[in-house]
Amino acid sequence: MEKPEAAEKKVSVTVTKDAKVDYAAFGDKIVADKALSQEQMFAKYKSLKTGDTVNIKFKTKIKDVCQKKGCWMALQLPDEKESFVKFKDYAFFVPLNAAGQDAVVSGKAFVSEVSVAQLKHYAKDGGQSDAEINKITEPKKTYGFLADGVLISK
Repeated sequence: MEKPEAAEKKVSVTVTKDAKVDYAAFGDKIVADKALSQEQMFAKYKSLKTGDTVNIKFKTKIKDVCQKKGCWMALQLPDEKESFVKFKDYAFFVPLNAAGQDAVVSGKAFVSEVSVAQLKHYAKDGGQSDAEINKITEPKKTYGFLADGVLISK
């Protein structure tokens, strides 16, 4: 017995070039326009030296949020890296359930370096074994951000 062929359906799809995203705003009033992509931001971070600061705006996904009161968030960068965001003057917080949402942050990006001694201290405080602690031989570069305004997709 032969199977009947599926009827072909034609669907019309309209793609808008600038789809509007509805954002919840936190901190200073900012707009999403002209925000760098996470790839552009990562390139900018890699061009900075420890101690450099640059005023910038970028858009990416939220990886993690402080689960006590929303006083920090970690934003996704390429290559499994992240930007650790705090909020200017501790003046505002973000929702605890914001992980996975798109965000636009505006403020100051900077690069810090955590010394080997400090990394070993953190590892010891975290209960790591002496063998694990002894594997720490290089300082760690971190990508920080002090946001004065944040938009999170609704």
